[in-house]
Amino acid sequence: MWDVAEELKAMLVFAEHRYYGQSLPFGVNSFKDSRHLNFLTSEQALADFAELIQHLKTTIPGAENQPVIALGGSYGGMLAAWFRMKFPHMVVGALAASAPIWQFEDLVPCGVFMEIVTTDFRKSGPHCSESIRRSWDAINRLTRTGTGLHWLSEALHLCTPLTNPQDGQRLKDWISETWINLAMVDYPYQSNFLQPLPAWPIKVVCQYLKNPNVSDSQLLQNIFQALNVYYNYSGQARCLNISETSTKSLGSLGWSYQACTEMVMPFCTNGINDMFEPNSWDLQVFSDECFRQWGVRPRPSWITAMYGGKNISSHTNIVFSNGDLDPWSGGGVTKDITDTLVAITIPDGAHHLDLRANNAYDPKTVLLARSLEVRYMKQWIGDFYASRRKKH
Repeated sequence: MWDVAEELKAMLVFAEHRYYGQSLPFGVNSFKDSRHLNFLTSEQALADFAELIQHLKTTIPGAENQPVIALGGSYGGMLAAWFRMKFPHMVVGALAASAPIWQFEDLVPCGVFMEIVTTDFRKSGPHCSESIRRSWDAINRLTRTGTGLHWLSEALHLCTPLTNPQDGQRLKDWISETWINLAMVDYPYQSNFLQPLPAWPIKVVCQYLKNPNVSDSQLLQNIFQALNVYYNYSGQARCLNISETSTKSLGSLGWSYQACTEMVMPFCTNGINDMFEPNSWDLQVFSDECFRQWGVRPRPSWITAMYGGKNISSHTNIVFSNGDLDPWSGGGVTKDITDTLVAITIPDGAHHLDLRANNAYDPKTVLLARSLEVRYMKQWIGDFYASRRKKH
């Protein structure tokens, strides 16, 4: 974005999403209960962006008759695409990077996300995904006894010891989320988006997971070495905390409420096409959990009603980019829909790699993707000025 803004002589504006960062509608009470959270929706966020654009156009000299382009990655990418759909008079186009706008209802199979995570590990080292698949049963066997729980707590250097079999499930959830995060940030150079990590972190992780046919204790010592790449690359961590998987600034509290209301994304695993324990998608269980936590019930079909699901061919000027290493690409638009709703696929690209700053280690695929994206932007801008001239 920085490089492109300079090339297009553009102003770059970062809009903060309500309820994230400083933008708390009710100050310290914003997360008190679901009544105070009523205004945390994608629609409200889009309306904020519309207000902001109007404000900028009326207060910044020379901005009034200039084109605006929406850009975003991940949830931000979804918002960028949806903004162009809902406010086409405000932005001339949108770049939606790693935007899983189809990860809803049954638009894509619920297992596709975890299958991509598994493929990343399978391709990054011999027997790597197989070692992970075998680790779950090893954890189950160890968490059945007090001595096993104690041994696991020590072997994994956990900050708080595991005390009962329920802790075993928490441990597995935390480890699963770690593998998912690694798949998202499998960048070709050192980065610190979720945690400080080496280049191609999954390859580094997989060096420790070459042999699935070892004893439970050896397998889990290997898993510890692998987890350490993610949690302790800097060498600063004294112990591993199973209640945290990423830096604190990502706003997971607000997201958990959004996931419980409108952002209802079905995920499932079968343990055959993926390296995880089998887990089916159960809306009722999910709904009960949401009700317990927030006092709300999810609306699973609202997003498709609001934004059209796969029926979006009436829109124009949206570029959907996805890296093939990114598990979110499974719910993304990966084929052109029309000649102005286009898909760009980035081989060897992880989560919105194209939005990150230029780097000497960028694969050619992402350089090509970025130059294509800029070509579309220039086209939108050119069209905007051409239609203005026609009017006058």
